[in-house]
Amino acid sequence: DTASSRRAGDVRMFPSHCHLLPLAVESGSLQKTVASLLNFTQTTTTMMSFRRSCLLSLVAFVAVEAFAPNSHHRPTTTCLFEAVENETEAPIATAARTVSVPLSFDQMCRQVASAMKEAAMEQGQKKQIVRLLLPRDATYGDLGKNIEASSTPQDRNSASTEQISLVPPDESWQGGIMQLYRAASPTAQEIMQTVVSDTAGGLPPRIQEDRTVDESGVDGVGLLTTDDNQITCWLQPMQENVNAICQMADNTDDDDDDEPNNNIVALINPQWRLVDDALDTASKSEGFLGGLANFLGGKGGAQKQLKDSGFKPVYTLEGYVCRGNNVRLLQVLDSEWCVFCERDDGESFVPVGSTPTRPTYQEVDQMLGDSDIGYKYERDFGMSPKL
Repeated sequence: DTASSRRAGDVRMFPSHCHLLPLAVESGSLQKTVASLLNFTQTTTTMMSFRRSCLLSLVAFVAVEAFAPNSHHRPTTTCLFEAVENETEAPIATAARTVSVPLSFDQMCRQVASAMKEAAMEQGQKKQIVRLLLPRDATYGDLGKNIEASSTPQDRNSASTEQISLVPPDESWQGGIMQLYRAASPTAQEIMQTVVSDTAGGLPPRIQEDRTVDESGVDGVGLLTTDDNQITCWLQPMQENVNAICQMADNTDDDDDDEPNNNIVALINPQWRLVDDALDTASKSEGFLGGLANFLGGKGGAQKQLKDSGFKPVYTLEGYVCRGNNVRLLQVLDSEWCVFCERDDGESFVPVGSTPTRPTYQEVDQMLGDSDIGYKYERDFGMSPKL
């Protein structure tokens, strides 16, 4: 407020509002002029906020319309939903067998045990690979909750079904690989006891846990063996354990087996992924490039070694999110890969389809679109019917 800025007709302080400073300054009514300018500024600010809100709403509407899929429903899919509406499990009948996604921890353990027994006793496949989901406290979604309560067989006896959920072993586990091990170990023990008990009868066998196979102590690798040596499970093995695994499997082949299910060697939730990245693809090639890729961590050499030793997958259950929906992929023994989508109530699954080979993420997305299952946010905002 210098003297020069208060001279009549001087409007340098308000260059954007020169049209509001008429001769009132010259007549000495500076106070009225400032009051009028403040009122105009408040009004302008309100109008700009309103325009900004309208613009943001318009942008959001255009984005939804641009990226939202077509929500028209096909009558064939409606018939599919009606057919399984009253079922707790939605099965998919493939050429080899009928497959249904497990809805509880007990169902999953029974499915895995049944597949392992059938593979060993009827098909002679004693070198097995199993991938499954892991039990976790349903309230674990709260960040900072670091204990997976009711995930062990002892705890779940006193817990309701709603307190336990089956979760893929992914990055949602805050404790990393060791937390996965704490949930995988009792799960594997439950499966091993079920396999032996259902076959031999009587009391379940004692299971010995060996953590010395985990040289670092923090890689989440374990070795579980029944006291009668009928079943040996490598829990969450790494590629570095493949040599020891194949050596144990070769020793099993040299033993004389009187019982059809003796000496099963199973790998449960190996730490290498099912899908291949660029390094994995290169590691499957021959020559210097393949050797270099294996040295750098590609899984091609380890997979070839396991295949040559006779290991085959007998049960694979995995899950991820597609279009905001919880999707489950399931293959049991020689069945096709079956795809299921969780209903909005979280209590059952809708069968989506099956493929002879493991479907990619893009293929699953296409299968959901063909089954008229859109994005979950559409159903959450009432833009389409509930699933």
